[in-house]
Amino acid sequence: MSEAPLAGGTIIGEDGLARPTWASTDVLLREYYDKEWGMPVRDEQGLFERICLEGFQAGLSWSTILRKRPAFREAFAVFDPDKVATFTEEDVERLMLNEGIIRNRAKINATIKNAQATIALRDEGGLVDFVWSFQPESTPTPRTLSEIPTSSPESVALSKALRKKGFSFVGPTTMFALMEAIGIIDTHLVDSHRRGTSGVWA
Repeated sequence: MSEAPLAGGTIIGEDGLARPTWASTDVLLREYYDKEWGMPVRDEQGLFERICLEGFQAGLSWSTILRKRPAFREAFAVFDPDKVATFTEEDVERLMLNEGIIRNRAKINATIKNAQATIALRDEGGLVDFVWSFQPESTPTPRTLSEIPTSSPESVALSKALRKKGFSFVGPTTMFALMEAIGIIDTHLVDSHRRGTSGVWA
């Protein structure tokens, strides 16, 4: 079966499953969409990684980040906050020479700063509970990609709250993308085979 668009904004793939266009052509994006995107992330290290990678993604495509994710994990000690928080200026210079990652000094420094802020949040219940406390009472039910917002009152509030706690590269749009990616909201298209699979939303 060849891929064919549905009226709802999804595309039926050769496997018979409906996905949005962005997850229908690139094999890596399709695997990410089918197995990771929108599934709950409730561990500190996993959430710290997602926040950092969303920050690195700003201005770039997510497929670029996915292709570089193994190198990112190696460069940033598998995103262990305790290890990243101890990175020095020497580490920053080392990372700036690493062709496997996005060599952006501001984003590298932000990752170190965010690790330190993550550790500080442990005294207030931890990063996971803090971020998930911004889950809204309802989730979007988009039928087309154009119906998916790029920010929300909750993502704006989360952005402001994280900044107050010392985080960087956590703007409202970036935080909305994070909330989508970790299951806080479900923006899978209604016709998608992934809609409602996170267990967070009925």
